[in-house]
Amino acid sequence: MSDVMTQALRVDRRRFLVAGAGVAGGAALVAGGMSGTAVAAPAPAVPAVPAAKEWQGRTSANGWPIVGTAPSHRVEGAGGVSFASLDGDVATVLTHVVRRYHYEIHTLGVHDLTGHSAGRAVAAPYESNYLSGTAIAIRQLLYPVRARDGFFPHELVVVRDILADLEGVVKWGGDESPPKESHFQIDVRPGDSGLRRVAAKLRGWEERPGAGAGTIDALAPGRVRAAKALAARQR
Repeated sequence: MSDVMTQALRVDRRRFLVAGAGVAGGAALVAGGMSGTAVAAPAPAVPAVPAAKEWQGRTSANGWPIVGTAPSHRVEGAGGVSFASLDGDVATVLTHVVRRYHYEIHTLGVHDLTGHSAGRAVAAPYESNYLSGTAIAIRQLLYPVRARDGFFPHELVVVRDILADLEGVVKWGGDESPPKESHFQIDVRPGDSGLRRVAAKLRGWEERPGAGAGTIDALAPGRVRAAKALAARQR
């Protein structure tokens, strides 16, 4: 993706901040004009995209075997949005991420979500997790590798709460280096008991009215404390 496209998407995402920058720039221009010199506001910085490298391993960075294909999973309640990933507990957990994101952060369209990929070119090691069907990217054109602070504060609260729901079995790309805020990955090895436990919990919520995605108050004090504690461990 070109620098121009990246900058345009970032400006669209952070329109309120850009508007504020425009006010500040106007003030600087006026001040400069009073002294006889026009001063232009600086253009927003666009992060350089790392050069892609070919992933050579038989497993992805999180320890899962690389697979040639992965089944598609439709996200119930998200208007036909789907993604490709491993079946079973992995799909259950990643679906929960997508549903909460759709309900609480941004309504997703069919082109906003990607999962399994067979392409081995990666800009950061964690992108190899797409090869094993254990990671997804949500709105990755808006949140490319190395771009920071793409979420508004209330959106970031929800992201942290989603991770707390999943008890550390999922990691957010915003906590990686370099960051990729569109990225969510399974962060435990195959056969992990925590993954089985969390997936069972989520399936239980789906069977119980008034529980699970769409019913959660991310600002509840106990949830906020749990989210902060997990964030401190995962960073």
